[in-house]
Amino acid sequence: MPADQRARLKQWLESGEAQLHPLTFPQRELWETSPVPVADNANHICCLINVRGPLTERDCRDAIQRVVDRQEVLRLSILPGKERPLQMVRRNFGINFDLRKVAPGEARSEAIEETAAEIFRRPFDLMQGPLYRVVDLTGDPNEHVLVFAIHHAIADGWSLGVLVQDLFAAYLEVRMGSRGALPPVPQSYFGWGASERAFWQPEALQERIEFWRRALSGSPRMWSALTNSGPPKRWLSRIPATLTNETRELARRSGVTFFNALLGAFQIAFCEWNGGEELVVGTPVANRAKANSRETMGYYAGIVLLRGQIDRARTVADHLQTGHRLTIDAFANAIPFVELARALGEKPAPGYNPLFEVRFALQNHPVPEVNLPNLSARLRMRSTGTARFHLACEITEEPDGLEVAWLFREKLFSQRDIEGLDGIFHKILASICRSPEARISELLNRPS
Repeated sequence: MPADQRARLKQWLESGEAQLHPLTFPQRELWETSPVPVADNANHICCLINVRGPLTERDCRDAIQRVVDRQEVLRLSILPGKERPLQMVRRNFGINFDLRKVAPGEARSEAIEETAAEIFRRPFDLMQGPLYRVVDLTGDPNEHVLVFAIHHAIADGWSLGVLVQDLFAAYLEVRMGSRGALPPVPQSYFGWGASERAFWQPEALQERIEFWRRALSGSPRMWSALTNSGPPKRWLSRIPATLTNETRELARRSGVTFFNALLGAFQIAFCEWNGGEELVVGTPVANRAKANSRETMGYYAGIVLLRGQIDRARTVADHLQTGHRLTIDAFANAIPFVELARALGEKPAPGYNPLFEVRFALQNHPVPEVNLPNLSARLRMRSTGTARFHLACEITEEPDGLEVAWLFREKLFSQRDIEGLDGIFHKILASICRSPEARISELLNRPS
């Protein structure tokens, strides 16, 4: 760090303008287990907020500033440390906002998507901060698309819902002429990180590590490491409402969760497609069990590994119930992923994630929609994935069914390959809803 920056940092720390905090466990995962550099734009989380109604630049700036004042991570940057990086949070920080006018012809969805993609890809300066940017794309005073790009080090999917709620609460305050700040969050992100470090002492970790040694013993790796593979390609499909409802009913009748009904179908479909007999997936967990963390932005999410083995002689119902029990055990023994990888001696390699290569997620965290007099807003999240995984299936609950986002490496799979996997997944899901007592081998031998 240059001498002038060190002097400024010393002054900030002495005056209370800045505070230093250790990385949280989820943040350490990015630095210590990810096969891509932290600064890679694959670590950006992206969303669009479509706003209809009067939204002036001044009101928007004032509202964003109030959110920045409430949420510490929006005032955060990352400094190098002796052993590992440190978080620095500033007491006062301006906003990273830009207004970009678009011509009427550029307001079509394709042009907006292209512009948003450019905004998402732009790198962040981790040391200078801030680690987010907001751009208002507008060609009409009453039609806006707010493009948000946020580094994964300070946010997860849940955080985007919090952002929308705070932003429009602040906007209402601005419009009503209130000069007051938003109420403070019940628990800061750094307070949560300190409580996690206090809990996950060596003895608490060791009790669970033995479970994972047994659970993952002999689990295979499926593909080779990839270098210079670029961002994953994204392809979407949909599960209609009728099949979604049938899947919920299957879960109820079988005594399993909706998540496990979908995961069971995915495991069977993947092994049929890949020709294997087992699969380890990483699935995200919100890590917000306590109410005092649910209003706070930050990277809280953890990863739980789920190992599924396909016995074709077993009935579908038995497979789902076994998977349900294994999922309960895995979640009950979950530990921070960075500590699990270290305990099992797994180290990242370029293009190769430790312990698992396939991500499976049911995205059901709160995604608010705002409807106010003369103003409405809808959040559209982007399943961008990261360069850590070779393949991901991310399912998002929507009013008219399920969106299935496939993220994949073009060096390993063509889009036709993924379309084939998607077709098998849909077929298996429909089949297990109709015939949960059938043997898995019977479902796989049936024609489409």
